[in-house]
Amino acid sequence: MSQLTQAIVEVLERLKSLTEEMERLKRYVTALEEENIRLKRELCAIPEQETERVQQNAERLQGVGHENLAKLYQEGFHVCHLHFGQPLEAGDCLFCTAFLRKD
Repeated sequence: MSQLTQAIVEVLERLKSLTEEMERLKRYVTALEEENIRLKRELCAIPEQETERVQQNAERLQGVGHENLAKLYQEGFHVCHLHFGQPLEAGDCLFCTAFLRKD
């Protein structure tokens, strides 16, 4: 066998070895991705009754928050994003009243 033929055989063997290693890595990455998806689902899985309880609590908190902002406005403070917490100076603020009217 000539040196050139021997060199080609060695290159082909290394190429085959690298291809096999790539296939192993590909299978490993696929397994990791599948495990990641499964873990995300487990993490996000909340029983239905728990979901309802969380939604009801969120709605209650939104109502309380809105009431608190309305009280702040009635006490003479801005609740709009432009001037939040600053004292109202003259009359009503259009931004605050628009914000408080949102449902």
